[in-house]
Amino acid sequence: MPTRSCLSLLIVILLGVASLSAQSTSDRLQVAPPQMRQSVPPAASASEAELESQGDDFRYQKAYLDALDYYDAALAKSPGSSTVLNKRGITNLQLQRYKEARKDFEGSIKADRQFADAYNNVAVVWYEMKKYGKAIKFYRKAIALRPEAASYYSNLGAAYFSKKDFREAVLSYAKALEIDPDVLERTSRAGITAQLPSPEDRARYDYELAKLYAKMGSSDRSLEHLRKAMEEGYKSIDNVYKDAEFASLRKDPRFNQLMTEKTVAIPQ
Repeated sequence: MPTRSCLSLLIVILLGVASLSAQSTSDRLQVAPPQMRQSVPPAASASEAELESQGDDFRYQKAYLDALDYYDAALAKSPGSSTVLNKRGITNLQLQRYKEARKDFEGSIKADRQFADAYNNVAVVWYEMKKYGKAIKFYRKAIALRPEAASYYSNLGAAYFSKKDFREAVLSYAKALEIDPDVLERTSRAGITAQLPSPEDRARYDYELAKLYAKMGSSDRSLEHLRKAMEEGYKSIDNVYKDAEFASLRKDPRFNQLMTEKTVAIPQ
């Protein structure tokens, strides 16, 4: 069973989006159970923009079925709206309606081939279905369109980690952190998790993050993830004494204290 410390920050991006994060500009995704409708039906006289805005409000309130009603009404007035299709897809994804979500995202892409968020969101669907190769393909398409989006790289890293391609995962996370040093912290607080089921994989994940943060000079975060790797029982923890990324950290008295304590792995 995962530790509390692991759940608090460990394992970024899928639902999500880090992380993985499904995106409509800056939206973050958290999956929630279906809910009952709470609102009156959309007004026939409302404009497409008004319907979309009301749908957004319901989605932020997690009234997802109501949001879908309003997005449907908006699309009835403007069937080719890539933005509304993307938002409806996110709502379906939040309801774990993966088939419907993928159809919406693909429709959004068809309406706007340059809409990077929609490619990212198709990848989120494939990731949730554990089709990591397909997820990676679409994350890379999103990155090609928006190479400055740190969350896309963290999502890509989560997919590679779930596929156990640790080298590519580390490279992707490193790029995400280069663009935005706080991206993994934000995706974790948003409740986004990667699918790393085994304690061994989670420990490896934390150790690799500790290396990345150490290389960046972020000692506090590096030490935090080193502790987590030890709590998860990382078997190669002694590599910390020879990995070049930890050269500066080894001079920090807190490093010596942590290693002297020999944090005991918490039973799973």
